[in-house]
Amino acid sequence: MSQIIIPKDYQPHLNLIETEVAIKMIKDTFERRLAEQLRLTRVSAPLFLLKNTGLNDDLNGIEKPVSFTSFELNHNDEIEIIHSLAKWKRDALYRYGFEQHTGLYTDMNAIRKDEELDNIHSMYVDQWDWEMVISKEDRTLDYFKAIVSKIYNALLDVEFLMIRHYPQLGESILPDEIYFITSQELEDLYPDLSPKEREKAITKDKKAVCILQIGDILKSGKKHDGRAPDYDDWKLNGDILVYNTQLDDALEISSMGIRVDEHALKEQLEKANAMERLSLPFHQNVINHVLPLSIGGGIGQSRLCMFFLRKAHIGEVQASLWDDETMKLCKENHIHLL
Repeated sequence: MSQIIIPKDYQPHLNLIETEVAIKMIKDTFERRLAEQLRLTRVSAPLFLLKNTGLNDDLNGIEKPVSFTSFELNHNDEIEIIHSLAKWKRDALYRYGFEQHTGLYTDMNAIRKDEELDNIHSMYVDQWDWEMVISKEDRTLDYFKAIVSKIYNALLDVEFLMIRHYPQLGESILPDEIYFITSQELEDLYPDLSPKEREKAITKDKKAVCILQIGDILKSGKKHDGRAPDYDDWKLNGDILVYNTQLDDALEISSMGIRVDEHALKEQLEKANAMERLSLPFHQNVINHVLPLSIGGGIGQSRLCMFFLRKAHIGEVQASLWDDETMKLCKENHIHLL
């Protein structure tokens, strides 16, 4: 069964109809604010891609995508349901011809069949995927932080709007500014805690945190978290986390980064023992400077709704599938799954 936490004496602040209305308000408002902050244009996104393009995201490298073949295509061409659009977006920037410091965003819907289900994880993934063209000079940690701050400003706008419309949600949780810390600084601060315990500790303290530089080995000999070697530059990426009051835990709402150039790509593929990927079309286009330099990320739609509506389970803001025991527990504890 799914591993779920039942908050003591949990009562949702909004009923089912109010929740559905509020979800629409959150998604419409944040999408508009995000586009304004980063000069993004909405584009259409695929649900599936050909495996041999190398465009699908392999996440931590162990999740296997849902796949199938079509009698209309070459039967040897395996088609994969996307995990995310991290690589596809950068290719799309090139194909659409976006200018520097402009970009795209899209509604991404995915199936992650190997996901371990709990309060914040579902087999169904819905997020805004976005990507923006940058210059070589922009490939710095300071530039990355500036983009994070713009996204955070959009989050502040939405939280203000929701509390104004639904005062029963209580007071604001988000501070005026997001707190930045590298994964190594976080390990140094909490050397005796696991990565997830560190995330909880720093997020409970600061309420909104961006953990920088995720994917490489830390001084302890371990990684803070896994990251595919061929889209984010591990020195120039990060996760945005906020404090979930219902679960008393960190809630990751965005993973983002400045994308690899040819040097970072080769270095990280070597570290990951995945040099064979260099022959794939996407990777060749990075090496040969066909694709533009870019920054991008994914922002969880359901997780944002969970946070802003003070929900305890992601199933309260999205329609997915759950085992019988989870549905029984949720029903008994006023957690209304959609």
